[in-house]
Amino acid sequence: MTMTMDTKEIILDVKNLNTSFVSDGKEVRIVKDVSFQVKRAKTLAVVGESGCGKSVTMNSVMRFLGKNSRIKADNIQFNEWKDGAVVEHHLEKIENNNDIKLRKLRGPGMSMVFQDPMSSLNPVYKVGDQVAEGLREHTGMSKAEARTKVLELFKQLGIPDPESRIDNYPHQFSGGMKQRVVIAIAMICNPDLIICDEPTTALDVTIQAQIMDLLKKLQLVFGKSIILITHNMGLVAEMADEVCVMYMGRVVEFGSRKAIFDETMHPYTKALLRSVPVLGLADGQKLETIPGITPNPADLKGGCEFADRCTHCMEACRKQEIPSFEVSEGHMVRCLLFEKKGRAV
Repeated sequence: MTMTMDTKEIILDVKNLNTSFVSDGKEVRIVKDVSFQVKRAKTLAVVGESGCGKSVTMNSVMRFLGKNSRIKADNIQFNEWKDGAVVEHHLEKIENNNDIKLRKLRGPGMSMVFQDPMSSLNPVYKVGDQVAEGLREHTGMSKAEARTKVLELFKQLGIPDPESRIDNYPHQFSGGMKQRVVIAIAMICNPDLIICDEPTTALDVTIQAQIMDLLKKLQLVFGKSIILITHNMGLVAEMADEVCVMYMGRVVEFGSRKAIFDETMHPYTKALLRSVPVLGLADGQKLETIPGITPNPADLKGGCEFADRCTHCMEACRKQEIPSFEVSEGHMVRCLLFEKKGRAV
């Protein structure tokens, strides 16, 4: 999938990202030729079932994977806006996860809100010290100066009584407050891009709404770009500017929020939307599900990964490599049903 790129408008450009893991001497591809772009001050939602490769894709970009991972890409370009000009960083050339240039980018350039705040925080360190760590690492601030910055951020994030709570330990915080601390860690160095991996997992609906309102505020006030990894289509409808739908490590559909919800093309995307719970189901009416089960990545031989679960499957779907087709401007779909209706990209 290739689009015209303006480095002033695009903060992250990923082309043909592939990630595999080596286990018991066998290499298994998990992320396959994934391409997408993230625009400045916009939100890209990455959606799909659990295990579809969303988190692995973003951890590949950030280089947070273990030593048994193999990451290759034609391009992973992060465009930093610095002193009124764009500075290009080509992350696909980095092989060492602890590369000095990469470490300098993590925090001030791009950061990540991890999926589980319960396990993201170190239980033996005060929350204020954990938030201040990145600030002191990247700016050389004194402990007192960093503490002042952390207090300011805690107030912005709506953490009550920050002067007292800054010296608390993680176990003294509720789930929602822990998530705010994790967001503070991601925000403290004022990054341009924030990757949020299931930021509302295990939170009740009230806290979910508060966290999402907080992220929207950060974007509106500070112009942050956000990648939202989720399987919650309700959050996607509320937050996203563009949507990347993934299945078994592939991007199967990409487009604007309107295109994905109003002009849905791929059978998998349609199935996802049909399976969203809605209020007012008639008596006896069952919630739709996607037929079949997610296959083991090691068992896949070729063709369309969704073929065994797709009601539109054709013989060609199982035999050939499936290209992406541009069915309208910026709306890509990886499905042979649109071979005659779109332009291969």
